[in-house]
Amino acid sequence: MENCCGLLTSKKEPVPLKSVEVELEVRDHVATVVSTLNYENKEDKPLEAVFVFPMPGDAAVCHFSATIGQTQIVAEVKEKQKAREEYDDALSSGQQAFLLEESDQSPDIFSLSVGSLPPGESASIRLEYVTELAVQADEGLRFVLPAVLNPRYHPQGSEGVQVTSVPASLVPYSLFFSARVSSPRPVSKVESNCPMDPLKYLNTEQSQAVVKLAAGHKFDKDVELLIYYKDAHQPTAVVEAGQTSAKPGTLMGDPVVMLSLYPEFPQAVMSSLASCGEFVFLLDRSGSMGVPLNNNEGSQTRIGSARDTLLLLLKSIPMGCYFNIYSFGSSYEHIFPNSVEYSEKTMEEALKKVEGMEDDLGGTEILEALKHIYSQACIPNQPRQLFVFTDGEVGNTKEVINLVKKNSGSHRCFSFGIGEGASSALINGLAKEGGGYAQFITGIDRMQPKVMQSLRFSLQPAVVDISVKWDLPKGVSVTVLSPPITTLFQGQRSLIYAQLTGQSPKTAEGSVTVKYSLAGHPSQNKLHFSLKPAEDSGLTVHRLAARTLIRSLEMVEEEEREGGEPDGVKKKKVVELSVQSGVSSAFTAFIAVNKSSGETIKGPLVRRNVPTLMMMGCPTPSTMWMSHSPAAGGFSGGVHLMQSAAFNISIDGLLMADGLEEDTDEYQMADDSEQEDMYDDPPEAKPELPRRDPLLQLVSLQRASGRWELDPAVAAALGKTSEEVENTQPSEVNKEVWATILALIWLHGFKMDAQEEWELLAMKAVSWLRAQNAPHVTQCVEAGNTLLGCKVQKDALGI
Repeated sequence: MENCCGLLTSKKEPVPLKSVEVELEVRDHVATVVSTLNYENKEDKPLEAVFVFPMPGDAAVCHFSATIGQTQIVAEVKEKQKAREEYDDALSSGQQAFLLEESDQSPDIFSLSVGSLPPGESASIRLEYVTELAVQADEGLRFVLPAVLNPRYHPQGSEGVQVTSVPASLVPYSLFFSARVSSPRPVSKVESNCPMDPLKYLNTEQSQAVVKLAAGHKFDKDVELLIYYKDAHQPTAVVEAGQTSAKPGTLMGDPVVMLSLYPEFPQAVMSSLASCGEFVFLLDRSGSMGVPLNNNEGSQTRIGSARDTLLLLLKSIPMGCYFNIYSFGSSYEHIFPNSVEYSEKTMEEALKKVEGMEDDLGGTEILEALKHIYSQACIPNQPRQLFVFTDGEVGNTKEVINLVKKNSGSHRCFSFGIGEGASSALINGLAKEGGGYAQFITGIDRMQPKVMQSLRFSLQPAVVDISVKWDLPKGVSVTVLSPPITTLFQGQRSLIYAQLTGQSPKTAEGSVTVKYSLAGHPSQNKLHFSLKPAEDSGLTVHRLAARTLIRSLEMVEEEEREGGEPDGVKKKKVVELSVQSGVSSAFTAFIAVNKSSGETIKGPLVRRNVPTLMMMGCPTPSTMWMSHSPAAGGFSGGVHLMQSAAFNISIDGLLMADGLEEDTDEYQMADDSEQEDMYDDPPEAKPELPRRDPLLQLVSLQRASGRWELDPAVAAALGKTSEEVENTQPSEVNKEVWATILALIWLHGFKMDAQEEWELLAMKAVSWLRAQNAPHVTQCVEAGNTLLGCKVQKDALGI
């Protein structure tokens, strides 16, 4: 290999990417991310590189520019096919050109083409996007910078590209990451799963702070930040002035308001959870679910954590409900032909099947499983709640989300993205269109508390008859840009974007009232706000509003296309809005051509393989599958440099134009089964399974009704012998009451830190105890405390 210098791949090939710099600015719950990718071509031939990278599915990409030498080229947004043709024409003319486009299959995958980088030349690519940060269960705001773009499984018959991954220690580029946080309220703390330098406050009010990633990031995990404010998540409104150069009456020319609403439901309604429902659990059993949840030694696999979670769910759903469990891979299975009534018999039968579930169903084809679920008739007076567990590695994201949206009237969908790199577009899209709630389980997160929070949401009465009423000064009209609110959950944020047209005094105020009905109780939340535009907000709110409207129009266009009505009106509107706002869409692309250089670039463009992070726990290199054909309108053949970091980019390979000098046999296509088989190669000898967690051990012994039985297994789970438990039992109390009270005392005495995991099943146990009307409960609690060494009060148990 010629000119082997600088950073090298494992094959001693030069790596053009030198470093990635990411600057994050968080204002309240809105994040602006600027990523700078620095490249240098140390070869004697020109390079063309295609980078494929993940990003938040609801992000608004609003800037793309390239600096080569002293020349900066700022990209424009144009219709996608026109941009591709302009890019190809520039390259064929020997000009430098840059193309940034969104995948046709999934809005959280982007492709960046850099063509071409002359010998000895350096280039910096700058990408900018804005996004809203999701609210977590503990009221933290979550930002994620992915370290890896997981393989997206495509059904048989679709094309893909095989590229190579390496262990994190061999990723040949560096990452610099810094974050600046500001809010009207003090920043209480910023946590991360990666080593960070200490948080530094910039003012005495502690409402502004900066934090940096510690040097030496190993690319072995996503960079995740959790940001906490004091008195967080109060309803707010931000009014942003229009762009002075834009025409009044247009989205960019008028002021736009962003409302953040946090509904508070009456306590009387919230204290009574539903006792009915049809719970359908859909579990991913593709090969990638065998990957560990994190890099810690002995970490549980994704499928193992999902099995434990299903155990908790099956113990926690109320008597009288119905349920079924589906699992999917290249095919799908179900435990029962139809949903069955929850009972001791059906619960035990389901648990036995769950214990045997492995990551052995091949690829990740969720669509057919969902179609079958939706083909099943709903059970009268049993609202359907769908729980989807997946690592999010699918290629037909939009098709899956559209199917959920079409069936949104018949159910609520709660989604869970498991592990690093789960598609945010898929997980968030399922919940948003299905009227449910999305959760991500990464790093050292335990899946169980997040899933149980969603179960509590599913047991809340559905909010109906939601309406939004605006009260604005005379002469000011409002155009709502967000889709109608269809779902409200206690304490969770709802966002509304609206365009304000007309003139009003700067001191004027407006208000918005959200009315709804909850379990037959009419309620409302009202928010007053000033129409005076906020200072120094730039065009962030406008861009987020434009992205929201673009996404809504794209969904309608997709539905019309699937319904055989491709009139293209919505597509035309999307293109106009995207070009006007400078925000990316499925039908547009950023294009930049360097027309200032008088010299044409000569010589064939060269391809180089650049390795990316190997997925955690994979015994063999992972495979990235994308397709992108300008002619077909998607990501096409060839091997791409998949870059991971700044835009969180996973680097995998470099695409070159004609005149390749390397042997292209290395990049032959593999079929989809080979892709997933990479995860399935079993180790020569399976390690001995660790002893089950004591909490899960005790939970596994609970009966469907909520009671525990007095047997040696329960005694062992409590850390006692059968003799100890039996000899201390009050004579007036039967064995089941005694065992159930002991279990409740143990949970309250030793597992309060995991209360959100066992709270619902403990409520079942308390209900069962009350129904027994057992005597001498106080004496029983005292004896239980003495036996277990606890000091739990009877009132704390709720009995």
